Formats: sequence, C-alpha cells, structure tokens
Amino acid sequence: MRCAVVGAGAWGTALADLLAANGAETCIWAHEPEVVQAINEGHENTVFLTGHPLAESLRATTDVAKAVSGARLIIMAAPSPHVREVTRAMASSVARGAVVVVASKGLERGSLSLMTDVVAEELGDPVVALSGPSFAAEVAARQPTAIVAASTQQDAAELTQQILSNTMFRVYTHDDVTGVELGGALKNVMAVATGVAEGLGFGYNTRAALITRGLAEMSRLGAALGANAATFAGLAGMGDLVLTCTGALSRNRALGIEIGKGASLAEALAGKATVAEGANTTESACALADRHGVEMPIATMVRRVLFEGYPARDAVGELMTRDLRAEQDP
Repeated sequence: MRCAVVGAGAWGTALADLLAANGAETCIWAHEPEVVQAINEGHENTVFLTGHPLAESLRATTDVAKAVSGARLIIMAAPSPHVREVTRAMASSVARGAVVVVASKGLERGSLSLMTDVVAEELGDPVVALSGPSFAAEVAARQPTAIVAASTQQDAAELTQQILSNTMFRVYTHDDVTGVELGGALKNVMAVATGVAEGLGFGYNTRAALITRGLAEMSRLGAALGANAATFAGLAGMGDLVLTCTGALSRNRALGIEIGKGASLAEALAGKATVAEGANTTESACALADRHGVEMPIATMVRRVLFEGYPARDAVGELMTRDLRAEQDP
C-alpha cells in the first residue's frame, strides 16, 4: 500500500519510518530541502530526529503533491498553524477515497477548529484523529507504545490501526474524535503549566495537583463540545497528559520550565527548531472555553503568564486561593 506523511518534524518522521518498516511504500513531505536530502541520502532526519536511522525504503520530497499522489493513507503531521495551508496545497492531488489521518495536535487560531475539522473542510471525509502518549524518539527507537485512532467511520479507523500496528506499536480504535483530539491539544497547555511549576522549584505535590485538575479542565471543555468524558481517562487523555507533563522529552514541559525560571516566551522559543504546540494552543483553548462558558483556571493562568507577562509565582498563588469548592462538578 502506498502511504504518505505530510510534515517531517520528529513525530511525522517517526510515523513515516514506522510505515516504511511495516512494509508500506512511504513518501514523506518536508518543507526544508536539507531534511529531504538527509533522509534520502543518509536515511536520517538530522534536523528533527537526529540519532535514529530510518528505513532505507523511506523517500522524502519537498513537493507535497508528489508526496500524496496515489496514496491510500495520508498522515498529516504539519504544525497546527500550517495545517490548513498545507492541506489546501495538496488537496487536488489526494486520491478519491484516501484515508487522511491527522497527527497534528492543536486548535486553529481564529476559527478555534479541531485539526480534523480543518482537514475535513478542505478534503472531506474520511478523517482519522491519531493521538496518545508517544514521544517520537521512543517510537523511532522501537519502544513499546500504545495510541488511539479515532474516526466516525469505523473502517477508516481500522485501516489506520492495521497499517500502523506492529509488535512495538499498538493502535486502539475509537469513535470519539472530539475527545481524542481535545486530549491531544489541551494536554500541551497543561504540560506548560507543570513545567512552569517545576521551573519555580515546586515539587511532586504541585505537579500531581496540576495534572489532576488539568484533566478536570480538559474533561469539562470536552463535555461542552460533545465529547465522551470517559475518553479523557484513556490513552489520548490521561495517558498523553501524564507523559507530556512528566517526561524529559516533552517540549512543552521544557518550555514551561524556562518560563518558570524567568525567561519570556520569546526568549524560551528563540533558536528552537522544534515546535512547542502548547504555546500555540493556549490562547485558542481559552477562547474556546470562553465561547462555551467553561471555566479553565489553569489554562487561563498559562495564557496570562505566556502572553501578558503575569508573574508565574503570582499565578500559582492565585490558583491556590480561588474560592473553595467541591472536587467534582455538579
């Protein structure tokens, strides 16, 4: 089967390597010519996933139309701010009936749309959301990993499951696209929060509180958007949240640590080749919560710290002195 991956960051590269190792004829699109050259000539993405040899059958191109032409399954792995423009650029070359799997995590600025909605608006169905606890470097290193493929069309989710799964990578199917996508997007915001707390010198108690109450915020917004609350207890919710808030490979946690130590957002992002999606998602998540009348105090404090210069230590104090309440929502 011919497959394509659109976006050659760490996650896109790991997924493309997985497809190729599973025997699929795979082409990956990269914006950067040097990435294409490194993959085609040296079988390694020396910019975004250095140190991990890639399947020799994997091919790369800077021509997105060429990458997706004739592909039965296409994985979208571009950074969330670029998903719509890249999807439009490839739309005329996508084969009728191709399954498009969205591995990008975030919310579109302005429209506040989920990434699967953005892709579906440009390409139509079937669209699959792919999310779960999965650091790209560990997937590339063939460490056991389990994630979720969610779609309203069961056959599309099952095709994704079958093509990606192997002895070290297990894919579960799901039908709650909204819940799976929101889990993948919002956990990045919470990871920034836990990183900020760590940068301030706080310990495990604080981290546990932020993870647990962060999950409550994620579930609350999910319910308002029609997601199943149980989804947030699974791989795409709690699983990904714990990984991203605690793992040393988490870019969003690392961003938060720098902020907590006193760096501005611009200083923390300077010189970084990889994207910390939490910064992109925070403002949109807060706007989406406001639109639906949902209270998200942790996300709100992250937004104020990142974009309004609010002192991080004051943000923690404000969260701790909010009006006392019951743990469970009525």
